[in-house]
Amino acid sequence: MERYGFDRYWRALWRDTWVLVRQFRFSLLGFAFLLATGTLALHQFYVYPETGLRLTWAEALHATFMLIFAETILPFPRQSALQIMFFVVPPLGLSVVADGVLRFGINLFNRRERKEAWQVAIASTYRDHIVICGLGRVGYRVVDVLLRLGEEVIGVELDEKSPFLKTVQQWNVPVLLGDARQQEMLEKARVQEASAIVVCTEDDLTNLAIALEAREMNPGIKVVLRMFDPQLAEKVRCGFGIHTAFSTSALAAPLFAAAATRAQIDHSFYVGEMLMNVAHLTVQAGSELEGRTVGGLERDLDISVILYRSSQMVDMHPSPQIVLRPGDYIVVFASLDVLARLHAMNALHPAAPDATCEEPHRRSNRLASWFRRVVSKNR
Repeated sequence: MERYGFDRYWRALWRDTWVLVRQFRFSLLGFAFLLATGTLALHQFYVYPETGLRLTWAEALHATFMLIFAETILPFPRQSALQIMFFVVPPLGLSVVADGVLRFGINLFNRRERKEAWQVAIASTYRDHIVICGLGRVGYRVVDVLLRLGEEVIGVELDEKSPFLKTVQQWNVPVLLGDARQQEMLEKARVQEASAIVVCTEDDLTNLAIALEAREMNPGIKVVLRMFDPQLAEKVRCGFGIHTAFSTSALAAPLFAAAATRAQIDHSFYVGEMLMNVAHLTVQAGSELEGRTVGGLERDLDISVILYRSSQMVDMHPSPQIVLRPGDYIVVFASLDVLARLHAMNALHPAAPDATCEEPHRRSNRLASWFRRVVSKNR
């Protein structure tokens, strides 16, 4: 119960029970009909052979219930109609019970065997949540970040063997298995009540189909789309009114390019046509940065220092008066050309090869030499 919270658990329990009632409604109605008509017949017409007394309502109900399960607690009646009833009700009752009522009870009290149905019941309690379609490597990380931000999430995944499913479920995230292109699956994920949907499967057309279906179901939903083709992403953004259509290559390219530079870059992204970067560095002794203030550095290079760390303190909003000393660690927000100037001012030099890496490098060189010899012989 603690896994999803008390209120959500009981709402899900009620909705799941209602689903079961609808699923087995004919068997339950048949059972109720047998119980009601049998109780009425025994109360009105049954008479004890020895005493001539009639049954109370409670006695008639109990006797009918036992008769349905082929347990007779009353003496055999003398009335012909009741004699027929004593022969007909047990097999009819057992068939109704075996067909539906028994399975209803098993499903009602053994929800662990109905994992998917229970996930749907939990999902039905969500409002203003975010739906993640595709729980691969990207979707898995998106769920992780959203949970850290305090958002409520429902996942939809087609592949029940996805290696990330178990982990996501351990995070108490309802995961629905099925094709998110189908309206029924999106309804189970409560897209009509969601605030946003993140579509990040491995196929552009699948992602677009899911996004358009979600938009049709909920015109106000925010759609975040993963796309591999940058041209298609731009057309989707402009032509379909999708709030955001990200090209995977466009997102990855800045980080790859920035990582190839000599700056210690952690993250890169575009703001319009400008590539922005978050980078870190350690102030070197004897460099131009030594003795400068944070405010002076920001003013001269037009950068933002977003974190300062020394041996005494860590400050995410460093004062402009802080003087940089050797060994101080700063994180800055700047463009690549400014980072190049910052790198030159800090007089950073490539670090000497780690002794632990020398042996792998020698092995790599030997392997490359062997490969070139093999290729030359084959020629």
